[in-house]
Amino acid sequence: MEILLEVLEHCKASQLKSFKLGLFRTSVQKSDVAKWINEAIRLNVSEVDIQVRKFGLPLSLFTCKTLTKLRLVGSFDDSDVFNGESPAVMLPGLETLDLNVSRISCVSLFRFIHGCPVLESLSLEILCPDDEEDYNFNIPTLKRFELRINSLYTSKVVLNVPNLKYLFAGGYICPGFVMEDLSSLVEATVFFNGGLTDYRQKVERLKGLSGVKSLSLFTSTLNEFVHSHLPKFLNLKHLDLKDSYFKSPWILVTQILESSPELEHLCFEELEDNGWIEPESVPTCMLSHLRTMKITKCKGRKCDIQFLEYILGNSEVLKTITIICGSMRMKDEMEMCARLLKFPRASRFCEIHFFGKWLNSSTG
Repeated sequence: MEILLEVLEHCKASQLKSFKLGLFRTSVQKSDVAKWINEAIRLNVSEVDIQVRKFGLPLSLFTCKTLTKLRLVGSFDDSDVFNGESPAVMLPGLETLDLNVSRISCVSLFRFIHGCPVLESLSLEILCPDDEEDYNFNIPTLKRFELRINSLYTSKVVLNVPNLKYLFAGGYICPGFVMEDLSSLVEATVFFNGGLTDYRQKVERLKGLSGVKSLSLFTSTLNEFVHSHLPKFLNLKHLDLKDSYFKSPWILVTQILESSPELEHLCFEELEDNGWIEPESVPTCMLSHLRTMKITKCKGRKCDIQFLEYILGNSEVLKTITIICGSMRMKDEMEMCARLLKFPRASRFCEIHFFGKWLNSSTG
């Protein structure tokens, strides 16, 4: 380990691009870790990635003027910055922050964030909060935010980020999860894994995303959204829909098509075999915007065939429809593919891409 210190001490470069330290199993002295980090800071380091367990960090790391990117993973119980006795944090050039730190208090977290005046990208995992304070993210400079909540005891999370372009939210999204200002949001990925027990709470969260252009929605209970009043996604261009445990209901796909007049790309998995019901009128997006559709784990059941016939017969600007089969016999795959090729197509430019275990076919 002394070799590393010697290398850093004899380095003649005016600036160190990046410094990465991973010490989950190696036995080293805490003082050595501090020395290595201090040497990197002396060399005007730009990017620091530290993954350690049970180590303190030198205070110089949190006042480094040259730092633009910082990633901290592990347990830093001895660091004043994380144990509630935080001194002033001042990282004037830090643009990207990735924190996965055990038992960081809410007060310490926001004291840290407020010391990063030009922060644009934040990745945060809330593991074991030591308090019941509200997590009020009021960060006007932030453009990208990845938030993972792995605690059932988070009281309230408020997102007030008017310049945010991309949001990832996953884990136990609590009832107090409020999307207050996401007025610039373009793309979002949301995992409803737990925390919200009432489908109305989930629908309310979707309202905060109604202005996005691209949405990936993953949940264990998509059927909860059936017959609910989905918000209008007036700007939505791309939607990826996935249910972790259950099949998605056909009627939900219809609701989404009707709620997204500018939808261009739709991806979803196997749907429930509860019968296809044709909408009373063709959704607006199918007449003028829907260009690609992808269905995975397709079983070739009657409702699948009826839906595909409806899409091909009414989507006037559709360019490609991709069907990826689930477990099917060779005979069933061939019969399904043959039927699809016979269906009339509203778009003369539409191509069918069929991928199965036994048969792969692409045709215009």
